[in-house]
Amino acid sequence: MTWLKGLLTVVSLLAGALVAAFFMLGPQWVDRNANLVLGDPGRAPTPEARALHAQLIVGDLHADSALWGKDLLHRNEWGQVDLPRLIEGGAALQMFTTVTKSPQGQNYEQNATDTADNITLLAIAQRWPAATFDSLFARAMLQADRVRAAAAQSPQMTLITSQSELSQLLARRGRGEAVVGALLGTEGSHALDGQLDNIGQLYDAGFRMMGLHHFFDNSLGGSLHGESQAGLTPFGELAVRNMQKKGIMIDVAHSSEATVRDTLRVTEGDALIVSHTGFDGHCPSPRNISDETMALITEAGGLIGVGFWADVTCGKGIDAIASAIQYGVERFGVDHIALGSDWDGSVTTPIDASQLPHLTQALLDAGLTQTEVRAVMGGNMWRFLAQHLPPG
Repeated sequence: MTWLKGLLTVVSLLAGALVAAFFMLGPQWVDRNANLVLGDPGRAPTPEARALHAQLIVGDLHADSALWGKDLLHRNEWGQVDLPRLIEGGAALQMFTTVTKSPQGQNYEQNATDTADNITLLAIAQRWPAATFDSLFARAMLQADRVRAAAAQSPQMTLITSQSELSQLLARRGRGEAVVGALLGTEGSHALDGQLDNIGQLYDAGFRMMGLHHFFDNSLGGSLHGESQAGLTPFGELAVRNMQKKGIMIDVAHSSEATVRDTLRVTEGDALIVSHTGFDGHCPSPRNISDETMALITEAGGLIGVGFWADVTCGKGIDAIASAIQYGVERFGVDHIALGSDWDGSVTTPIDASQLPHLTQALLDAGLTQTEVRAVMGGNMWRFLAQHLPPG
């Protein structure tokens, strides 16, 4: 039976190799295939466009890069964001959002709350701590730890949690330092695990923006992609009031239109963020809320981050992004439009963070003035943060 023992040994070795490959290569393989850079990046920026871009405050309201476990401080050959590419692209501000639950088979039309979760398998493959297997709050804190650790290790990244830190970042960049300000936000408040006290813990951990929903209804209320299309629950109203009291900016990307209206009511018209989206009047899509509801947000002083992927822009090239931004400027006013790439959010984009000057060129080619380009590329984001971050 020597041959049988040999066969069992081979099978055991193969099984071990497969397990090792799952843990070592699985997350990177998913990242490589989920976060692609494809499509027309537009023409190379002219010297004039590059000169303008070098003067801009460039900021982005939404990237899920902390989810994947890659080294944010080194240039990666896959994905869309890391610190070297942000610096090469001239970025000053990047919001890193923590993804804690994503339903299998997710779609823009309807997802059940209890659908099996994609992030659990990714957590196992990345060997996250056992606490993260059944705690979405623990998942958010783990991803925040990755961003904070990167900021602690590199003088070219700093965590922004207050107006004073924002001012210090501007001063450093004014002295010619290549430094990026990182901010923390949640992709959905299921990260609270149903506990209001966790709002304070997330705040203490550096979170300054909280999305209310992702692809499914949660204890706060209805998602744009959930089953109920309901507004805020009583718990949701309490959570929103607590966020507002704490000084946490509220992001209604992925929230149902009823939730958006309820949130405006509860906050008494306080300024909201839609961190990554398109405009339904420009690109009819179940991912984009109606222009009528978007107008309620902008009339209350809100900020809209325009996404970089085809489902919200109705085009795969950079011209589609520029066209969506142009529509937002004309329909809702230049002061309310910003960038919300959704980089590393399992989307395909025509540019990565290193190619942000291409977007400046595309906006100029679309007919935006230099003043408008300054605003939408990051000036509006900077101003909004200066108004809504805690003082210090």
